[in-house]
Amino acid sequence: MADDKHWLKPNQVEAMRDATREGRHPTRDDAIITLLYDTGLRRGELSRSDHAMLDLEDGLLRLPTSVQKDYPNDSVPPPVTFQLDRDGSLRTVATLQEYLEGRVEDAPALVSSQKAGRMTGKGINDVVQRAAQRADIRPYCFSGRGHPEDVSAHTLRHSVAWRMLRVEDGNTLYDVRNRLRHSSILTTEREYDHFETV
Repeated sequence: MADDKHWLKPNQVEAMRDATREGRHPTRDDAIITLLYDTGLRRGELSRSDHAMLDLEDGLLRLPTSVQKDYPNDSVPPPVTFQLDRDGSLRTVATLQEYLEGRVEDAPALVSSQKAGRMTGKGINDVVQRAAQRADIRPYCFSGRGHPEDVSAHTLRHSVAWRMLRVEDGNTLYDVRNRLRHSSILTTEREYDHFETV
């Protein structure tokens, strides 16, 4: 339900990014939060993404069909290319460069884990939740404000829609649909038309 949806404003995401510096894997955790907030990737998609899908020279992330969540119908999502940090405010490319230059292991996974070679979706969500706790983030919702434990990787996905419709200029629900890769504009309207002001 829309009333239960939580989202963050850009300054809250920045506070979470700052809070990653207090953890054991600061550059990795900052990269996770930044990439989720820039692209709207689902945590499982980020978990399945490989380093080779990044083209930092051109500021792109290419996501094949095999990495994406299937649509809830009989079709499959097409491959997609994300332009990273479209307005230059998120520092996505620099954040990813810092993380990748500091990695000691040579795992194919974009977000690697020392235990398994690839972080799980749960591990990625744990990173987001720890940063929200450290920064004492109270997300927004229609009934007021939530608590740090309400922040998840999916909260960042909702926050992409909020940022696109309320902070960036010129975006429509169709732009949000394309960024978040919904199977239908009806899904986007149901999820986010209440982010637009009347």
